[in-house]
Amino acid sequence: MIQKTITIQNKLGLHARAASKFVEVAKEHLSSISVTSSFSKANGKSIMNMMLLQATCHSDISIEIDGEDEQAAMDALIELINNKFDEAE
Repeated sequence: MIQKTITIQNKLGLHARAASKFVEVAKEHLSSISVTSSFSKANGKSIMNMMLLQATCHSDISIEIDGEDEQAAMDALIELINNKFDEAE
C-alpha cells in the first residue's frame, strides 16, 4: 500500500469533468484507490464518490492505493493532477 497527499491546482477544483478524468485513469488500474479530503473519503473509481469530496483549488487530497499496480496507478493520478486535469486556465 502506498499513500500520497497532493494539492489540487486547477482553477475549478475537482469538479465533474476533473472527477470524471480521475475515475477514468483510476479504472485503468487493478489496485483499489481511496481518496480523502477534509470533507469525505471516496472510492477513487466512483464518480459519485469523487464528487462528494468537494476538493476545491488549493485543497489537499490524500490518495491511498493498494494492489499489484499501485505505483503505476499513483504515478498516473499524480501526473493527471499536476497537469491540472489537462484544463486550460
